[in-house]
Amino acid sequence: MPREFIIIACTECKRRNYTSTKNKKKQTARLEIKKFCKFCKKRTLHKEEK
Repeated sequence: MPREFIIIACTECKRRNYTSTKNKKKQTARLEIKKFCKFCKKRTLHKEEK
C-alpha cells in the first residue's frame, strides 16, 4: 500500500493535532500546511512529523 498515515504537529506549541495520509512514492518532501490549532486558538504552520 503506497499511502501511509502521517502525523501533523503545530510548530508553535509542538502538539500533534491532525492525522492524514500521503503517497510517499510521489510526495517525498515533508508536508507543511497552515491549519487551525485548538491549543493556540489561531491558524499556525503545521509540519509533518516522523
